[in-house]
Amino acid sequence: MSQRPRIAALIVAAGRGSRAGAGDPKQYRLVGGESVLGRVLALFGAHETIDRILTVTHADDSDFYARIVAGLAPAARAKLVAPAQGGATRQISVANGLARLAEVGAPDIVLVHDAARPFLTPALIDRAIAAARETGAAIPGVAVVDTIKRVDESGRVVETPPRASLRAVQTPQAFAFAALRDAHEAARAAGRDDFTDDGALMEWAHHPVHVFDGEPGNLKLTRPEDFAAGTGTESGMITRMGTGFDVHAFTQGDHVWLGGVRIAHERGVLAHSDGDVALHALTDALLGALAEGDIGTHFPPSDPRWKSASSDRFLAFAAERVRARGGVIDLLDVTILAEAPKVGAHREAMREAIARAADVPVSRVSIKATTTEKLGFTGRQEGLAAQAAATIRLPEDAA
Repeated sequence: MSQRPRIAALIVAAGRGSRAGAGDPKQYRLVGGESVLGRVLALFGAHETIDRILTVTHADDSDFYARIVAGLAPAARAKLVAPAQGGATRQISVANGLARLAEVGAPDIVLVHDAARPFLTPALIDRAIAAARETGAAIPGVAVVDTIKRVDESGRVVETPPRASLRAVQTPQAFAFAALRDAHEAARAAGRDDFTDDGALMEWAHHPVHVFDGEPGNLKLTRPEDFAAGTGTESGMITRMGTGFDVHAFTQGDHVWLGGVRIAHERGVLAHSDGDVALHALTDALLGALAEGDIGTHFPPSDPRWKSASSDRFLAFAAERVRARGGVIDLLDVTILAEAPKVGAHREAMREAIARAADVPVSRVSIKATTTEKLGFTGRQEGLAAQAAATIRLPEDAA
């Protein structure tokens, strides 16, 4: 069995985007409530075959970039390499990124993607990788639907090429890393820095370049109206909310698990798994939003496999069910009901643990705690309880 190639994504995000109008650089603007670059990094970060992600940024954009990284899911942040600095042209920026990747450990395949294309899908990444493995140099393209004219300096038409042979080229473009880096070095030695497309650079370096199927929705945000109209994959998404509740009685022990964090306590909880009421409630909230039963449906306490199991496995399962249906988790909100232990000192650690398990940014996790004013079983300190809500978006045809 052949070893899987090491694959890196190189995201070109150093441009100023002057045609997009006044304001922040276009890669840091919001579309559908999320930054353009943030969408791109989240998508590549969630793709299981991408091992490393390097972004080429402008020297003035470090604060923008840091804020976006802070909002990424932990799994995506773990793939990031410290960014490379962009150059005066796109070609120089890509060359700088390739040099940085070589420093940290050259991949076998590199996908070069423009940050201004935030609406690509995981399926397009799959096709790019498969095409690179087969051919060594491959670019996505879509059939041209308009008639194209080639004109001279005066505007006179000199040629009408047949549409059947034309393709509008997109990114990510996928290459054998060593071949692309050699081609960039050859272009620099020849005094060329004007290639706006890595496929064209590879053609210049006499490498056969193949075209695979792109996506009509993989639009490049260029002008102000693109941002006003750009919904990309957001179109056809509907919002759903689910709720969850869980309770466990105290028993002998010296700790409890809450929100994925082990907290020292004078009692333990009576449970088949680790008894984490916060994660159990969140799991049920996600499954409820999907209308896919509850935690007991998928992880019955009668099954010995789940004896003393860590509850982050349950939450990770529910979150993956959302993604498997093409969905997005917008918010995980949980309230812990207990007289003790106190949650405040552990709140941020819980948010981080939940974000890791669900593979979402920490900014999408909310933890609250309250007592019941000494009323009921929690007021008598007989146990713990948690209630949760989860908001997700699903494609209409998967809802």
